[in-house]
Amino acid sequence: MSKKKIIIIGAAGRDFHNFNTYYRNNEEYNVIAFTAAQIPDIDGRKYPVELAGDLYPEGIPIFAEEELPGLIEKHKVDSCVFSYSDMPYDQVMNLSALVNTYGASFELLGPRHTMIKSTKPVIAVVATRTGCGKSQTSRRVIELLMEKGLNVVAVRHPMPYGDLVAQKVQRFAKISDLDKHKCTVEEMEEYEPHVVRGNVIYAGVDYEAILRDAEKDPSGCDVVLWDGGNNDFSFYKPDLTITVADPHRPGHEVFYYPGEVNLRLADAIVINKMDTAAPEDIQTVRDNIADLNPDAIVVDGASPIRVDNPEIIRGKRVLVVEDGPTLTHGEMTIGAGVVAAMKFGAAEMVDPRPYVVGKLSETYEKYPYIGELLPAMGYSEEQLRDLETTINNTDCDAVVIGTPIDLNRIINITKPNTRVFYDLQEIGKPDLTDILDEFVVKHKLA
Repeated sequence: MSKKKIIIIGAAGRDFHNFNTYYRNNEEYNVIAFTAAQIPDIDGRKYPVELAGDLYPEGIPIFAEEELPGLIEKHKVDSCVFSYSDMPYDQVMNLSALVNTYGASFELLGPRHTMIKSTKPVIAVVATRTGCGKSQTSRRVIELLMEKGLNVVAVRHPMPYGDLVAQKVQRFAKISDLDKHKCTVEEMEEYEPHVVRGNVIYAGVDYEAILRDAEKDPSGCDVVLWDGGNNDFSFYKPDLTITVADPHRPGHEVFYYPGEVNLRLADAIVINKMDTAAPEDIQTVRDNIADLNPDAIVVDGASPIRVDNPEIIRGKRVLVVEDGPTLTHGEMTIGAGVVAAMKFGAAEMVDPRPYVVGKLSETYEKYPYIGELLPAMGYSEEQLRDLETTINNTDCDAVVIGTPIDLNRIINITKPNTRVFYDLQEIGKPDLTDILDEFVVKHKLA
């Protein structure tokens, strides 16, 4: 029998994982190519032979998603496998229609074919959209488990935008590891908050190899915590799934792939940001949970913010810098920086668009709804310098940094600036303590 010809449609993350777990050593398939979207400058590379395995001695090329129709026709492709996250259902099906038009089938791989089983208990923290608050939820879970004397090793959803061979397995235990692994701003936003709190976090490309290293980490490992990315479901088979939902985007939990999967799979659902959301929007989320997963435990949550210097904001014309992915494919128009600017009495939020330089201009063209916020884009050194120049060029009194990293550590901001901090705060009962107490007893971790 001839092998089925496959194209994996991705964005440098789930696509590689689907290949590694389902296709890499599967003699029934021939993966012709990956296509890439969402993240700038990741097409034009190869998935290297060192990771692709013996069936792919030349590696696998990565093309821009725009080239998909031509690739299907040229190679007479049998099936295209959609393998990235945070896409509205209509766009997923638009892509399916395009693939079908050119003759190929359209597939989605599910948890049974892609989740890896750990030798340790696994807690997965996932979400219904990008920017719901997974990171602060993960930190809260780790904090509570550490109070019980348990060692938790976190594993982060992939963001492999550099040398894929070098990024096969990455371990972050100190700030210098961020430089060692040449992290982008997006990567630092996810890894740095763990590291500064004394937690070890792993990431990379080959998530079976990553898991086996995490299980035997030198610091000790009682529990593996999957710290999800976007609204993707876990790469590891979880013993407890905690899904975070966002009432600032009511209804998105049943309209975005694969966020609804996470809602349905959840053992517990945290409705976050209730301190800044409208009551009717919170109720919409509650109703959707009741319809799709009535057995889930619902935890009410808030993300109260604080800043290191409120005087820098009060009465000033401020530029607000927010987490990049939350504004771009997360489609948020309000973040921690905006909340801080309003809470601490900014006179005005300055529109950065007249001052934008370089590649940042492309970001606003692709995501015009970002408006008067500045996304902390830094997928390359060029983007990082463009971000620095844009901030310093903007006619403002001060800068409010809503991204979760110390931006001053990687760029030179010449204007007065202050960082915004936020953590998960549970409201009433049930809370995460109740859920984790049961988890610890169930897995005999006490």
